[in-house]
Amino acid sequence: MKGTSPSRGARLEAAYGNEVPRWEVRRLINSLQKGKSMAIVYVGIDLAKNVFAVHAVDEAGKPVLVRPAVPRARLHELIASLPPCTVAMEACSGAHHWARLFAARGHTVRLIAAKFVTPYRMSGVRGKNDAADAAAICEAVQRPNMRFVPLKSQQQQSQLMVHRARQGYVQARTACINRIRGLLAEFGQVLPLKANTVRRQAGALLEDLPGWANTVIGDLLSELYRLDERIAQYDRHIAQIAREDERAQRLMALPGIGSTTATAVVAMIGNGHEFNCGRQFAAWLGLTPGQYSSGGKTRLGRITKAGDSYLRSLLILGARAVLARAKASTDAIGSWALALQQRRGYWKAVVAVAAKNARLAWAVLRRGEAFKMPA
Repeated sequence: MKGTSPSRGARLEAAYGNEVPRWEVRRLINSLQKGKSMAIVYVGIDLAKNVFAVHAVDEAGKPVLVRPAVPRARLHELIASLPPCTVAMEACSGAHHWARLFAARGHTVRLIAAKFVTPYRMSGVRGKNDAADAAAICEAVQRPNMRFVPLKSQQQQSQLMVHRARQGYVQARTACINRIRGLLAEFGQVLPLKANTVRRQAGALLEDLPGWANTVIGDLLSELYRLDERIAQYDRHIAQIAREDERAQRLMALPGIGSTTATAVVAMIGNGHEFNCGRQFAAWLGLTPGQYSSGGKTRLGRITKAGDSYLRSLLILGARAVLARAKASTDAIGSWALALQQRRGYWKAVVAVAAKNARLAWAVLRRGEAFKMPA
C-alpha cells in the first residue's frame, strides 16, 4: 500500500512498543509541507508522558495516518503540520495543555472522558494498547451525540490548583488529627472526633505522656498548627480570587454558595457553554438519580455521584447550610426547602437543594445575569 499507510516495520515496532524513528516523523512533516497533504478530518491521540500514539482518518473513516509511537518532542510539530481538522484526546493529565497548543494551530480540539472511549476500542478489554486507544478516540469523536469535556484556560487551571492544594492540606490535617487520636488511645486517652477538642485535650495531656510519646504528640500538634495556618492562607487566596472575578461575585449571591464554591464552579466550567441546560450540569455533577427503567416502568435510584466529587461535596455542604438557616428565613427557597424536608426527609432535601443550586449557578453563568431571589 502506498502513501502514509504503516509499513511492516512500523507494525512490528508497534507490536514491540519501540518508538518511531525521528526521521520517519520528519519525512511525514516534509511531505505535508511539499503539498502532499492528506484529507485528514479526525485525529485521535492517546496521551502519555513520553510516547504518544496518533491515529487519523479521512471523511470516509479510512486510516490515512497511523503513528503508534511518536516522541513527546515531535508531537506538537507533527500535529501543527496537519491541515485544520478535529483533534480528539482523552481528558487526562496534560490534556488541557495539549488542547491549548493544538487550538492555537487552528485545530478544533475535543476532550472525551475515558469511559466514553472504552466502548469504541475494537480489540476490547483484552487488547488494550496505545494504538488501539488512539483509534478508539478517533472513532468516538465522530459520534454525533458524544459528550465532551470543557476546555480549561491557564487561568482556570491555576485557580483549580489552589483548590486542589487546599483540599490536600485539609486531608493531611484530618489524617494528622486521626493519628493523634489513635496514638493517645494506646495510653487510655480516647478523644472525641471534634477537631478543636482534640487540639485542646491533646495539648493538656502532653506533659503527662511518658518518654518518646511526649515528643511524638508534640511534633504532631506542631504539624497540625502548621497545617491550620496553611489552610487559612489558601482560604485568603480563594477569597482574593472571588473578589477579582465578577462571575464568582454573581454566584455568591445564591443561597448556600460562598467564595470557595463560586470560584470552584467558575474554574471548572467557565461560562457553562458546554451544557445545554442546568439539569445537564446537575447530572454532570452526579446530583440526579440514576435510572433503572424497563418495560415502561420508571425506576429511579440513588444519585449517580458521577463527575467531580470535590465540587459536589461543596454544593452539598452549602445545601446543608441553607436548610440550617431556613427556619429563620422567609424567602421562597428556604420555605421550599423546609416543605421538602418535611415530605421527603433531611438528606433528600439536602440533595435537592444542591441540585437546585447547581442549576441556578449554570443559569447565572450562562446568561450573565445577577441572581434575583424569587418572591
